[in-house]
Amino acid sequence: ATGLSALADDSGLEVDALGGAPGVFSARFAGEGASDQENNFKLLDELAGEKERGAKFSCVITFYHPSGRYLQARGECPGIITTEPKGDGGFGYDPIFFVPEKKKTMAELDRSEKNSISHRGRALAELVDKLPDFLKEVTAP
Repeated sequence: ATGLSALADDSGLEVDALGGAPGVFSARFAGEGASDQENNFKLLDELAGEKERGAKFSCVITFYHPSGRYLQARGECPGIITTEPKGDGGFGYDPIFFVPEKKKTMAELDRSEKNSISHRGRALAELVDKLPDFLKEVTAP
C-alpha cells in the first residue's frame, strides 16, 4: 500500500433493448481490439428492427482513501441509439448516440456542449459535492 488516495472511473453504454449491454464491455463489444466503427456497426446490427432504442452513457467514479474507506458517485447521460452514424466529433458510440436535450448526436456537439451533459462530468460533480463530508468522516479522531 502506498498510503495515498486513489481515484478511478469506468464508464460504458447501456442499451435498454439489450438488457443494459454492452455496459462494461462497451470498448470491446465487437471483440477484443475492435474499432469504434466495428462496435457501432455491431450495436446497430443488434438493434436492427428494434423500436425501443433508449440508452444511456453511465459512469461510476470511486475515490479510495488510505483508511480503506471509499466514496462512489454515478453520472448518466440519457439518449437514443440512432439507425445510422451522424457527426464526426467525439469517439466511441458518439455518432450513434442521439441526445434529445440537445437534438444532436454526441458526435455533433462541440466540446463545451458535450462536457455540460457528460456522464463523466456529472459523476465527477457528484463526487466533488460529497467529498468534503466524506473527508471529514475519515479524518475525524
